Amino acid sequence: MQKPPSTVPTPPRWAYLLTAVYSLVWLAAWASWLWVPWERMWLVALQTITFACALPVASGWLLWCWRGANPSRVNRFLSATGAYVLLWQLALFSAGHLAWSAAASLLGRLGTVGLFLIGLSWTIWAIDRAGQRRELARRLAHAEQRPLEAMPTHDAGADAAARTSDPLDPQAWYYGRHNAKLNQSITALGAYSIAFVLIVLFFSQLGGCRDLYEMPAGGGQQQQLAQTVKVQKIIKKKFVVNPFSAISFKVPPIDEVKLQLTEITEHAYTVGYGAGAGAGFAGGSKQGKVRFIRLEYAGGDWDQDFGIGADVNMLVEYGVRTSQKVAERTESRTIAQLKSFPAEKSPPMVYLTGQRNISLSDSEIKVLREYLLEKHGMIFGDNGGSGHFHNQFLGMMRRVLPNVRPTRIPLDDTIHRIPYQLPFLPYVAPHGGKDALGWRVDGRLVCYYHPGDIGDAWTDDHSGVAPEVYEACYQLGTNIIFYAHTEYSKWLASRKRNK
Repeated sequence: MQKPPSTVPTPPRWAYLLTAVYSLVWLAAWASWLWVPWERMWLVALQTITFACALPVASGWLLWCWRGANPSRVNRFLSATGAYVLLWQLALFSAGHLAWSAAASLLGRLGTVGLFLIGLSWTIWAIDRAGQRRELARRLAHAEQRPLEAMPTHDAGADAAARTSDPLDPQAWYYGRHNAKLNQSITALGAYSIAFVLIVLFFSQLGGCRDLYEMPAGGGQQQQLAQTVKVQKIIKKKFVVNPFSAISFKVPPIDEVKLQLTEITEHAYTVGYGAGAGAGFAGGSKQGKVRFIRLEYAGGDWDQDFGIGADVNMLVEYGVRTSQKVAERTESRTIAQLKSFPAEKSPPMVYLTGQRNISLSDSEIKVLREYLLEKHGMIFGDNGGSGHFHNQFLGMMRRVLPNVRPTRIPLDDTIHRIPYQLPFLPYVAPHGGKDALGWRVDGRLVCYYHPGDIGDAWTDDHSGVAPEVYEACYQLGTNIIFYAHTEYSKWLASRKRNK
C-alpha cells in the first residue's frame, strides 16, 4: 500500500533566513538574560517577546521536519534538539519571571541532564559516522590496488599499515589492537563529559560574576526611629441653653475636653548610612536595590515559606519602613554561586532557614567562610521548626568558623536597637531556645541565628501570632537587614580609603 503524500510542504527559503535571524536575536536575548544584572523593564519586555517566539518557531520546524515531504532522520532529530533548547529556555525564563525559584532550580538541573544526554547522542552518532566513512575510504583504497574478490576477509598487515593517529578513526594506534571500537567509545564518553562539565562551569561562573549586588545609593545615620507620644486636646463646642426655658434640656458643660493619646512613629532622620541624598547607603548606586536572597542547600527544606508570602512580605515591609528601594521579588542562590560574586559587589546578607538537615560539602563550607570573612557578608539563620535544625545550624557554623564561638545577643545590642528599639525578642515558637545567638569577627556580627521561626510571622496569616509579636518580627527583620547593609557600607568606605 502506497503511503499518502504529506500535506505539509517543505520549508521555503525565507523560513531558513527568518530562522537564522531569529537565532541571532535569541542568542542576544539569552546572553542579556544570563549576564545583565539589572532588571530594566524594556529589556525584560524584549526578552519576553523573544523567548515567547520560540514556541511558534519550534512548533513550525517540528511540523515541517516530522511531517514534511521526504524528511530525513538527521533533520528530524536536529529539529527536535533545537526545539528542546528553545522550549527549555522558555520554561526557565517563565519560571524565573514568575518567581517560581524552586521550579526554576529543578528545571535547570533536569534540563542540563537532558542536554548532556542529547549532546552525548550526537557525539556518538558523529564519531560512528566518521569511523564508517574512514573505513569505507580504506576499503575503496584497497579495492583500487587489487580485485575486490581477491581481498581476504581480514588482512592484519593492511590493518597495521592503515593505523593512524586520527581520533575519529577506530583504527588509531592508541585504541589498541583489541576492542578498538569499544575503546574509542569510552574515550569519546570521557572527553565529552569533561568538556561538558567545563563548559557548564564556565557559563555558571561567568554568569555569576555578572550577577552583581548593588545597594541603593543614599545616606543617613545609625539612630533609632523616634518614638514620640503626642497629647491631643479635642474641644467639642456645645450650645448654652436657658435652664428656665419651657423645654427641658440636659445641660452639658460648656466645654467637653477629651484627652487622646496617639503614638506616632516618625522618621527623625534619613534611614541609611553615610553621606548621600535620600534613603540608602554610601557606596551604593542609582540602580541599586536591597534584595532578599535565600540560600539553597542539600539535605533539607531550604525553600520553606519561600517566595510570595514570607520573604516578599518582609522585603516589602523593609522598603516601606525605610523608604529605601527594594527588589520586586525575592531570590535564591546556591552556596556555590556566592563564590561568583565579586568582593565589593556581594550580597551583604543571605537568609538560611529550614527544619531538617543541612548537608554541605567541604567546598561549600569554604565558600561560606570566604563569603563571611573576605566578602564581608552575613548569614541570617532562622530555625524553621525543630530542635534538630538547631543542632544542624550550630554544627554547620562550627565547620564554617571553627575558631569562633556563638554568644547570646542581648536586647541592648545595636542590632536590636537600630532602627527599631525591640522591647523583647519576638518568636513564633522557641524551637532552639529563647535567645538569639551571634558569631562575631572583629566585633562584627557575621551570623545572626534566630531560634524561633521568625519567617512564620512574616507569612500572610502571621501563623496566628499576636499583632505585637509579628510587628516586632518585622522590626527585627528590618534591623538585621539594615545592620548587614550598614556594616557592608562601612567596609566599602574603608576599602576605598585604603586604595
